[in-house]
Amino acid sequence: MIVLVPIAFAAGVITVFTPCILPVLPIVLAGGPGTTRRPYAIAAGLVTTFTAFLLAGAWLWGLLGIGKQHQIQIGAVLLGLLALTLIVPRIGEWAERPLAFMTRYRVGDLGGGFVLGAALGLVFIPCGGPVLAALTSNVGRDRVGGWLVVIALAYAIGAALPLLAIAAGSRRVATSFRTHAQAVRVAGGVLMAAAAVVIYNGWAESLQTKVPSYAQWVQDRIEGNGQAEDQLAHLSGARQSTQKYPQAPDIQGITAWINSAPLTMERLRGKVVLVDFWTYSCINCLRTLPYLKSWDERYRSKGLVILGLHSPEFSFEHSLGNVRQAVHRLGIHYPVALDNDFATWSAYQNQYWPADYLVDRTGHIREVHFGEGAYAQTEQKIRQLLATKLPPALAEPDRTPTELRTPESYLGYARIGNYDGSPLHTNSPAQYTFPSSLLKDSFAYAGTWTVGSTRILAGPGARLRLNFLARSVHLVLTGRGDVHVKLNGRPLRTVHITADKLYTLATQPRAQEGLLELSFTPGLSAYAFTFG
Repeated sequence: MIVLVPIAFAAGVITVFTPCILPVLPIVLAGGPGTTRRPYAIAAGLVTTFTAFLLAGAWLWGLLGIGKQHQIQIGAVLLGLLALTLIVPRIGEWAERPLAFMTRYRVGDLGGGFVLGAALGLVFIPCGGPVLAALTSNVGRDRVGGWLVVIALAYAIGAALPLLAIAAGSRRVATSFRTHAQAVRVAGGVLMAAAAVVIYNGWAESLQTKVPSYAQWVQDRIEGNGQAEDQLAHLSGARQSTQKYPQAPDIQGITAWINSAPLTMERLRGKVVLVDFWTYSCINCLRTLPYLKSWDERYRSKGLVILGLHSPEFSFEHSLGNVRQAVHRLGIHYPVALDNDFATWSAYQNQYWPADYLVDRTGHIREVHFGEGAYAQTEQKIRQLLATKLPPALAEPDRTPTELRTPESYLGYARIGNYDGSPLHTNSPAQYTFPSSLLKDSFAYAGTWTVGSTRILAGPGARLRLNFLARSVHLVLTGRGDVHVKLNGRPLRTVHITADKLYTLATQPRAQEGLLELSFTPGLSAYAFTFG
């Protein structure tokens, strides 16, 4: 595991040479001038908050009921206040006064540098490579240990050192203009304030996407080499198999079977098996079903067994009755196993819905595919493994959405990411109001809601607004009642909630932006938006 420490440090250094640095670079340049100790204070503040919020931010912000967008805005506001201390000397003196008793040094300059670095830690969102992905994945599964802290610190220090050099360089340049020190200070404050406005309004993201990732090849060679991949897999609890075709783990820990008696990989030896991890409210899983059902109908008699491992994402998907209804409603005739305790999911070291593992007749995994798409390639591999006389391959086109669209959005506080409404009050009924406007790809509540960890429960006057970009909008709902749907201010439809499942709220001819407003019958629960 110690090998990952220098790799994480190098990954942090490289991050500073990617487009991610663009939003914070003006702030570092403007904040560097001051005492010789100020750049070090900026670096220390950045390392402290970036590491702390990387490891415990989701838990802490969840307690405070503050969404991701508001976290960044808090950092931007703090940067704006620091900019004022540079532009207006009297405000700077007032801010330094409470700390003056602590030391004979210019505490305000040193302390201001630390606060500046701390604010940067809130708004600095690196272009994540495998190291950062492994760190956030482990934190998301509550796996924070000693090595994880050390690796996170190494990453943060790696990102902070180039910024330290930039701040120190700007200080030296500013020193050469001593006769115009106040003008340099004010200019730096204006530059910092402008950057804070850009970050607060989310304009930086658009800029980053337009600039090519000119350090990607270096990042791939450092974080994507074999040794790094092995250590990251070990950090995540996954074992890298040394076999070209590893043995498929057995089916285990199943709580119930649908459409079949209990099966094992030993009993299926001699068959080609497609193990499909899915859950019935997942829109990505539902879009793969037509292909799975076609393959089952076409190749079952030739030796193919499709095995649906139902691994629930939400609590209501643990119910055997709910899964039975979904299997019947969706017209699934192949075996479905309820992996409610994620025993088989863990045996396969799986992390995705949907995920397909293609197993040959000898019980070895020959092909793995995560997510939607690549249906023609999967079918071709099935045909190769069956190795017998077969009907012609399907001519069905791949309908996987490829256009830009709003990402999946969870409504409960545990995984909330793009909430843009009034402050959250968790696990108890509270009154909410809509903001005057919604950020892109964000949502907000109005009326009475109880915001739980995985769902929101509607009370009197419960409404929800969503600013989205997509062709279709879907929402996971439970309970019994109605959802009245408005699109861009006009009534669209009323959705009758009669079962615990995924519902389609709106469809459009093509992917385009829209403002959705939903009104809920009290007692209904909503879990997550997905988009097509």
